[in-house]
Amino acid sequence: MSVQPMHTPDTLAQLEASAHRSQVAYRDRGVCWRRWGQGPALVLIHGGHGSWMHWVRNIAALARHFTVLVPDLPGFGDSDDLGHDAHSPDRMDHLIDALSATLDTMLGRHAPVCVAGFSFGGLVAAELAARRGGVRKLALIGPAGHGGVRRQKVDLVDWRTPDPAQRRARLRHNLAALMLHDPAAIDELAMAVHEASCVRTRFRSKALSRTNGLHGALERYAHPALLIWGEHDVTAVPDEVASQLAQLGPDREWCVIPGGGHWVQYERSHDVNQLLKAWFLSQEGDMQ
Repeated sequence: MSVQPMHTPDTLAQLEASAHRSQVAYRDRGVCWRRWGQGPALVLIHGGHGSWMHWVRNIAALARHFTVLVPDLPGFGDSDDLGHDAHSPDRMDHLIDALSATLDTMLGRHAPVCVAGFSFGGLVAAELAARRGGVRKLALIGPAGHGGVRRQKVDLVDWRTPDPAQRRARLRHNLAALMLHDPAAIDELAMAVHEASCVRTRFRSKALSRTNGLHGALERYAHPALLIWGEHDVTAVPDEVASQLAQLGPDREWCVIPGGGHWVQYERSHDVNQLLKAWFLSQEGDMQ
């Protein structure tokens, strides 16, 4: 196994300070985007109950090769709500429209980009790629919306309590139950990311994540896609769902990363960074 780099909560402040931050207008709302680096455009989309910080261990490594663009999705983090009910049945359509429009505002209509998405953000990334021209390559990490078997054995608990210590203990429980396999991975940085992201989440993604909507998006996307899971991801049986999803279009590749849980780009960041770099810098459909 590769050795994971050391990070502390100061990493968040350093990344934030080094970002070019834009509140991009969409109708009468704003979507917050952060940008690092130079090179081909690479969009990273966070998961449910997340924010840009889901990529805290990936941004610096990828920004050496790409212009890394990371939104807070509408209803998450520093982005505004879109003015619709959090459970509205068409909330995904509004979210994709806002994401696509603000990306076009920054780069130009249908400007070429690569896109990676994690968990619920994997479903968002696939829908964005299917609907917006110019997405030349896609990578989905532990994507939601596969509609297959989940193997989560420990229930999540409600972390919403006014007692800070109790809230922190419950959030730690949820990280262990869903996100990270190795207890040692639940460090101060993981806790800082998880708590800050959860308390600012207003969009309700769970029901969307439990659908099989990913299938239709991958069928409609005609370009190469890489599917990545951690070996111990409890939101899927990786080998089973990967073999099914890989049949939904041309140039589909997949891999399972040993030792990783659901939030594998955090827990096995070096491995994921190397995979994403190779995938997005390689020729179409040709992993190096």
